[in-house]
Amino acid sequence: MAGQQGAHIRASRPGNLETKMIYFDNSATTLVKPPEVAEAVVFAINNFGIAGRSFYGAALLADREIYRTRAEIAKLVGLGEPLNVAFTSSFTEGLNLVAGGLVSRDDIVVATVAEHNSVLRPLYLSGCELRLIDCSESGVLSEASIKEHIRPPTKYLFCTHGSNLTGNITGVRELYALCKEHGVTMVLDVSQTLGIVPVSVEMADILVFSGHKGLFGPQGTGGVIVSGRQDFRPVKTGGSGDHSFERHQQNGIPDVFEAGTPNGHGIYGLQKGVMFVTETGVERIYEKAARLSKQFYCGLKDVRGVRFYGDFSTENRLPVLALNIEGLDSGELSLRLWEGYGIATRPGIHCVPLLHERLGTAKTGMVRFSFSYFNTEDEIEAGVRAVREITEETWST
Repeated sequence: MAGQQGAHIRASRPGNLETKMIYFDNSATTLVKPPEVAEAVVFAINNFGIAGRSFYGAALLADREIYRTRAEIAKLVGLGEPLNVAFTSSFTEGLNLVAGGLVSRDDIVVATVAEHNSVLRPLYLSGCELRLIDCSESGVLSEASIKEHIRPPTKYLFCTHGSNLTGNITGVRELYALCKEHGVTMVLDVSQTLGIVPVSVEMADILVFSGHKGLFGPQGTGGVIVSGRQDFRPVKTGGSGDHSFERHQQNGIPDVFEAGTPNGHGIYGLQKGVMFVTETGVERIYEKAARLSKQFYCGLKDVRGVRFYGDFSTENRLPVLALNIEGLDSGELSLRLWEGYGIATRPGIHCVPLLHERLGTAKTGMVRFSFSYFNTEDEIEAGVRAVREITEETWST
């Protein structure tokens, strides 16, 4: 069974000593994917022409499969119109295009301190007045701060559905209801949640996603999902295969985001990843990943010197855990996990500087462990043992 193969990968450590890597960096990208994803990419490389440009077989094949990928994503989030799904090269590009196509210098925009730089930097670049929703010491958004900021004259809210650092899941339905009450357009970052927990178009006006994380697609894939009617200023312009005598790009989705040659090879691979998620079931995927995450947390939460970050008063959280060992830099801990145990993690700031500042870890960073449907209980136990051993060594010196 694909779900039981584990995240062991042949990898080389210093000294050319080969070992089986235990992969706990799934929030960055899922390295172990359903085999049909790679098979689809190979097939597309050998068989796809350029979609939307002609009527010969290879071009029409690419066109049909790209549309089918839109339809699979639309089905996953409960969207009735597949053409309201636009493809981009990544979540980062998608967010840049959305922010560039909506936000003006005179706008008042609200975001949260938990946002990724892929959200913050396009907003900084826009020159808008940016206001921030604060959070608690466990990373939970402040209700008082939410009520203070989500009201006129605020025009847009940019918000993450799930933190790539703490694993906290935001109560976005309540946020969206507040946005609709006050006429605020809500843009939701679902890069860490789509494919892992239930995500619906009823959560926001615009959803921006990554293809290579919870959807198990290839890197170089992502996109934008619009729940209703929304016009954007064209930011990315060029050839699109139609309206060629018009001087400007069409401003409706998907054309407004899709100038240039589509990544048909990657999009077809993404289709197979999305179909794996749909056929396996998001609930089943989440149940397993959450169980592994809880196993890891319970194995270390009482170890002296280990500190976790995030809200653990609820089990409704992503399979993402960030920790530090007191007295040990996050980069050093991550390196020791790799060199001594073949365990791949992510140290540092994780592109969320404001949240690190709020949690007091701007200087030390954190080490993030993020789990996938393809990890195993044995791998989790190996991770627990490794952190325990490193903690004991650190505290005994």
